[in-house]
Amino acid sequence: MKALIVEDDYTSRTILHRWLIPYGETDVAIDGTQAVRAFRAARDAGKPYDLVCLDIMLPEMDGQAVLRAIRTAESEMAQPAKAARVIMTTALNDRDNVLAAIPKCDAYLVKPIDKGKLISHLKVFGFTA
Repeated sequence: MKALIVEDDYTSRTILHRWLIPYGETDVAIDGTQAVRAFRAARDAGKPYDLVCLDIMLPEMDGQAVLRAIRTAESEMAQPAKAARVIMTTALNDRDNVLAAIPKCDAYLVKPIDKGKLISHLKVFGFTA
């Protein structure tokens, strides 16, 4: 599995990285613009991300905009690859953010993130035994 963690909070980013690194290559972006650049660069290099853990509240470009950009980039591929699984991570637990994210993401986790719930999603996605 190749994962991209998009998180501006150092502690959250570090914890997610520690939890995901045993499952494969894990990169980090600290803002939305950096995330979209990393996603496109990985795709263009033929090594797309399998998983994106994406915070909603980010500098430069919020997580909802990043999610739309990721899905647009995937749809623009001449030979579409398997879509990345996206887990939205946020301190926000409001209905509007959940409803806005759900059609384009695969899961939604509210902070503080429960490691068991994260690993459960990885299992459902086929990234772990």
